[in-house]
Amino acid sequence: MFKLVTHNIKKYEEIKKIIPSLEMVELEYPEIQADTLEEVVEFSLNYLGEKIGGNIIIDDSGLFIEALNGFPGVYSAYVFKTIGNKGILRLMEGIKNRRAYFKTVIGVRVDGYNYKLVGICHGEIAMSERGTNGFGYDPIFVPEGYDRTFAEMSTDEKNRISHRGKATRKLAAFISRIA
Repeated sequence: MFKLVTHNIKKYEEIKKIIPSLEMVELEYPEIQADTLEEVVEFSLNYLGEKIGGNIIIDDSGLFIEALNGFPGVYSAYVFKTIGNKGILRLMEGIKNRRAYFKTVIGVRVDGYNYKLVGICHGEIAMSERGTNGFGYDPIFVPEGYDRTFAEMSTDEKNRISHRGKATRKLAAFISRIA
């Protein structure tokens, strides 16, 4: 049994659609400030491995906006809590280059060893918030090749193309190899 440690029920629901046997564990743990998502995941896996043991999965994701030099990046959760989508759209006012990408690093701890699986989805920042599905930055992110935001898509459609969907499919393949 694999345990996804998160407080984000929407994140859990997205991942569970691909890996139905996943169990959610809500547990407070420190999230370090680091330069990369991989560093945050590595620290978290080691910390949680000492606290709860077993097969642990965590997910850290970020929105990286080219015109803002990769901001909010590893600080995406904090930035969303403080300025939200409206704040990002204000920062993007008058900027023509709206290219961005979402990156997910899923960390897995099995038998005391850590593994990281990465998914990336390129796209752009919309001119305004659109849609009511998903969570976080979904209403302002339009994936490459689409004219709708993640928030305008169903969970299944989003999972087929999203950063988290890509990383989760890698996770499912990894789990099937070790099971």
